[in-house]
Amino acid sequence: MMKRILVSGSLGFIGKNLCQALSKGNNQVFEIPSSNEFDLCDSKKVENLPEVDVIIHLAAKSYIPDSFNNPGFFYQNNVFSTLNLLEKSRRDKAKFILLSTYVYGNPQYLPIDENHQRNPLNPYTQSKVICEDLCQAYSRDFGLNSIILRPFNVYGPGQLSSFLIPSIINQLENEEIFLQDSRPKRDYVFIDDLVEAILLSIEVEKEGCNVYNVGSGSSYSVSEIVDMLVQISKSTAKIRFANIERKGEVLNTVADIKKARIELGWKPLVDIQEGLMRTFNSAKK
Repeated sequence: MMKRILVSGSLGFIGKNLCQALSKGNNQVFEIPSSNEFDLCDSKKVENLPEVDVIIHLAAKSYIPDSFNNPGFFYQNNVFSTLNLLEKSRRDKAKFILLSTYVYGNPQYLPIDENHQRNPLNPYTQSKVICEDLCQAYSRDFGLNSIILRPFNVYGPGQLSSFLIPSIINQLENEEIFLQDSRPKRDYVFIDDLVEAILLSIEVEKEGCNVYNVGSGSSYSVSEIVDMLVQISKSTAKIRFANIERKGEVLNTVADIKKARIELGWKPLVDIQEGLMRTFNSAKK
């Protein structure tokens, strides 16, 4: 059965990959590329969007250093855009899928399940926690069915160079690869696997507001990622670390993904070696 699906942030890294996958199915997709094209914080404009069956909300201001420099803008943009789209979901009786983020701060235990306390460490993550709470409130007050996906560290071809893996790939042909801190370990999830989790979220029939981690269940340090990319590329670059710890640095994250496996029927298919190889090969093209 054809679904009418609205995707916000369709020109972003995740949005482009998702819309490409949706175009292969029997769906009518309405894309909202960016805030420059369409202001999701304008409730009247959002009201006038076409009626849909599913809203997938990817659009958000997300660069953490900017969130410290301009917190009010981040809160206003991320919260009001979510609120307006939840209102549209309520009117259309549409399923709402929110792409959240890693919200757990310094983990109290590993692997981290969805019941772990949320502990945002910056204005961006705090804004996402507020958006999650709005989804819960609309489920409680209006019976709106929603799914919150909490991706851990997403990577893959086409990601902005400000992220760790593209920044390493960009330095592989230099004489030296220079990075800040070798220690932080992250759970990396390949873009295709995240897109599959979103596609399964569209199809699953679940009442209320349901939250799922999206990760791999394993973590790798910055130095391990560099070593793998050096091996893949056969780079001769020397590796140097500044040994500078970022403010509020989290040293390890591992996702517990049992809930997504059981309730969504999802599991990651691309391991870190294959994912890095595909990302490197794409960048070299």
